[in-house]
Amino acid sequence: MATKKSYTRRSNSKRKTKKSWTTRILLFSISFLVLVVTAFTVYHFRDGVLYYLGFKSNKNVNSLSKEERKIADIRIYEVLSKHPDKVVGFDVSQYQGTIQWNEIRKIEDAFQLQFVFVRATAGKNKVDSKFKNNWKQAKKHQFIRGAYHYYRPNENSIQQAENFIQTVQLEPGDFPPVLDIEQLPKKQSLDSLKVGLKRWLTKVEKHYKVKPIIYSGESYYNDFLKKEFSDYSFWIANYNFWRNEPESHWLLWQFTEKAQVSGIKGAVDINIFNGNLIYLRSTLVY
Repeated sequence: MATKKSYTRRSNSKRKTKKSWTTRILLFSISFLVLVVTAFTVYHFRDGVLYYLGFKSNKNVNSLSKEERKIADIRIYEVLSKHPDKVVGFDVSQYQGTIQWNEIRKIEDAFQLQFVFVRATAGKNKVDSKFKNNWKQAKKHQFIRGAYHYYRPNENSIQQAENFIQTVQLEPGDFPPVLDIEQLPKKQSLDSLKVGLKRWLTKVEKHYKVKPIIYSGESYYNDFLKKEFSDYSFWIANYNFWRNEPESHWLLWQFTEKAQVSGIKGAVDINIFNGNLIYLRSTLVY
């Protein structure tokens, strides 16, 4: 007959055994879930993974860490490989420093770069220090080119439009002018911001005789621009790791800010035009 003490020991032992099995089952479930997610990710990006393993082992990492560079390369290759019929380009500003334009050919050694957007101005009086040279070199090296203005919400919209107009001379074969809006105002309401944006767009359209394109992030677009500016074409930035396709109504999709391009120091934004080269040239170029 078991004593009270020995019964208590056996009872505690059973509880410990039960707890141990519960912990094992929980750990197994978590491990299995991680394995499934990993397997799905590898399968989803299988082309990019294989490409990286085959060709990228000695790639320069620029300003990104080795792991960041690896993930960025896989992501870029995977997205571009799904859009062989679309046109690929990039955008630059003074932050890229002096660009070796004669070295720029392809992205990921496989996809031809055919257009470039160049920052021209910012606010009411800023002119990008590299704009003049970048604008000239882009044409010299036969890139379809576009110029954009970085809009500062707390500065006068008409003066900002005049700054862009005085700086940029568009020619046949160029993209329409681009308004880059990313910031929220600090000194005015959202309604006042939208009035200012419309004034910039109207003045610039009147001068160049072509409707401008609006650049913004997807969240900013959905929250503040989608309804009131629906008659404009949009260039949308969305770096979501799981997005592989642009929305049908996006004119351009900026899907990464971490590309590596020969001739350009540091990370570069890469964009997909939502159509083929014929559509771009015949319908949407200035």
